[in-house]
Amino acid sequence: MSRVRGSWRSTWKVLRDPGVSGTLGFAVVAGLVPLLGLGDSVFKLRFIWGVQLPLDVLLGWFCLRAARVPGVDRIVRSYMLTIAGTSVAFLIGDGYQFVRSVGWPVVAEINGGVVPTVMYVAGLLLVIWRMLSHKSPGGSQGERLRFHLDAITVLLGGGVLAWCFSLNPRSVTGLELISTLVAASVLLLAAFAAVKMVLSGTAPMTKGGSIPMILAAGLLALTTTLPILGDDGVVHPVLMALRIMAAALFAVGPRVQELQTRVDPNFRRERQRRPYNLLPYLAVAATFATFLVVMPSDLDYRAWGGVVGVVAVTAVVVGRQLLAFVDNFDLINRLDATLLELRGHQALLHEQATHDGLTRLVNRNAFGEAVAAELADPAAVARGLAVLLIDLDDFKTVNDTLGHGVGDGLLTTVADRLRNAVRANDLVCRLGGDEFAVLLRGVSAPEAAARATRILADLVQPARVDGHMLAVKASIGVAPAVPGDDPEGLLRNADIAMYAAKDAGKGGIQQYAPDMGARIIQTAELGTRLREAVGTPEFSLVYQPVVEMVTGTVIGAEALIRWQPPGRPEIPPADFIPTAESTGEIVRLGRWILREACRQLAAWRRDHLDARDLTMAVNVAGRQLQAPGFVEEVADLLAEYDIPPDRLVIEITETAMLDEPMVLAALHGLRGLGLDLALDDFGTAASSLGLLLTCPMSALKLDRSFVERLGIDSRPTAVATAVSQIARALDLSTVAEGVESPEQAEMLRELGYSRAQGFLYSPPLEPGEFAAGWRVSSTVS
Repeated sequence: MSRVRGSWRSTWKVLRDPGVSGTLGFAVVAGLVPLLGLGDSVFKLRFIWGVQLPLDVLLGWFCLRAARVPGVDRIVRSYMLTIAGTSVAFLIGDGYQFVRSVGWPVVAEINGGVVPTVMYVAGLLLVIWRMLSHKSPGGSQGERLRFHLDAITVLLGGGVLAWCFSLNPRSVTGLELISTLVAASVLLLAAFAAVKMVLSGTAPMTKGGSIPMILAAGLLALTTTLPILGDDGVVHPVLMALRIMAAALFAVGPRVQELQTRVDPNFRRERQRRPYNLLPYLAVAATFATFLVVMPSDLDYRAWGGVVGVVAVTAVVVGRQLLAFVDNFDLINRLDATLLELRGHQALLHEQATHDGLTRLVNRNAFGEAVAAELADPAAVARGLAVLLIDLDDFKTVNDTLGHGVGDGLLTTVADRLRNAVRANDLVCRLGGDEFAVLLRGVSAPEAAARATRILADLVQPARVDGHMLAVKASIGVAPAVPGDDPEGLLRNADIAMYAAKDAGKGGIQQYAPDMGARIIQTAELGTRLREAVGTPEFSLVYQPVVEMVTGTVIGAEALIRWQPPGRPEIPPADFIPTAESTGEIVRLGRWILREACRQLAAWRRDHLDARDLTMAVNVAGRQLQAPGFVEEVADLLAEYDIPPDRLVIEITETAMLDEPMVLAALHGLRGLGLDLALDDFGTAASSLGLLLTCPMSALKLDRSFVERLGIDSRPTAVATAVSQIARALDLSTVAEGVESPEQAEMLRELGYSRAQGFLYSPPLEPGEFAAGWRVSSTVS
């Protein structure tokens, strides 16, 4: 119903157009002149040719306007210009005849003389040529053959009509026969060309613009084949009015086309062709109807029976064929629906094969194909190409502590941020797990690094997922492409650069350099050896005394890890601890360190009375604190080795505490057991004084980097002073690391530090060396 209303509304809008309504109104008023019988035959002769002139001008003007519509198709523009040329031929012929009717009126020429006939035929031939040259539909040879047979059927049917109704067999003369046949032939040829163009499915006329012109062609055929001047010399008023209306409708068509193409310049689209067309069957029906009309009336009943039988059998066969076509058309529609559904399934399967199910980003296979296609194009590599590999730092903790649902939500958030952070010609991929990749097109190496910096800035904004505010951290490796790279090698370079970013402290960006590969291999080999060595005698602990600065009394020990592979040099902790953290082996290694330190403290307490008040400080990594059950594990160790909770000190770094709610929960749990907590290397990381208000710390350890420059640089002295004052204000004890000279010790005592450790007092000792005595010489105090 809404479509019907819209159609009527559109039709009414067209009829209200001044060009359309004015032209049709002019034709109606002009047609009333002959219908009302005004004037004699000479007046009517001059009137009918005079009326044609403004209509010819309007036809050309409207065609030129339709051809100049912005955005209209080239074929449509050419077709409109062709009709404009036809209007010029019509105007010349009609103008000549009008002038002749004014100066030398001959009523017999009301149908036109030689000049208007020649111009009329020339104009029609111009349009016919344009229509015949219109591209026929494609498809198979059989489809093209059926198309031309349909058009020829219509042509033959029109020929039968023209022959039977245009010629008067009783009064036909040679000249009249020739002129009538020429006119009929031209009209039939025009009809054939029009049908051919309509059947093509891509006619250069809108539906609204073609209807008036089709009506005009029909009226023109009628008024041309039927003489407007009767045998009695009287002008036929109805045919005269119809001729005027035909010219007006012919002029209105391009105007309607212009109005519609200004709304939709791209109307000319391939339209769906049906498997059959009714035009040939209408031509057959018209032919048989003509056959019945012109049959002689004096035929006997046997002839009439044969004629009626032929017509009836043909009609039944045609009906039977049409019904078969309808059934086939329904079957085709069902097949089309099935094919459409299959295409939908195919598109879904392709989507599933090339895209990640969670984030809807392209997957590893599709990304690899895209990278391979770019690398195979030397021009694309010359314009600049780079791959970013992005890995979320500590994502496993989110899954382990908050569940996979929250982890999936975080991955989806990261995917959305990556989509928004890249350009339209870049490609974002989820490689798997918490790894993403970006293909940057048209960038140099510095531009790729700058783009990675902007992407990282967008990624690390806190994200709220299922009510949890999560800190997003990521490391990015940048691998610019060079000629000769292959997809696997380029991705491997980006992966190497990403792990270099993680080794540098996470949350950063590294661009691939050739020497990174060797370092990654070394790190991988170190990780393998580390995994095999944990829990074996290759690892041992040494203990550095912690002393009371005023008295020099040893009040505690800090357990320090050592790795001595058999037959190889000792590996420093600074080399293998980062590897242990990046591979996750720090949890196993830390568990062994904590147990061994508790075992040694218990042995000292059992064997030496002076060791009853000794404290044992153990460094614990952030991953250990995030591990489920860590607090219970510590409680079990204290119970197993009969160690009072206040004799065990857990040391953690600032970086392990930042933005980690699980770490804070573990610290409160440890503090609840009665353990002391020390903030190690204070001042070296992104220190936040707010941590001291939320974390249950009991001691601050000043990093050795500040101690070694005391008295040399004013800034370290200022930091050391500030740390002491903060600790005093918060009722925390202080420990200074790396004390190596009496001058440093004296300055630290003056600043208020109560405890210290360093080579001034003692290097790290083996367990037996540590137990040899519990008091350092007063000469070094």
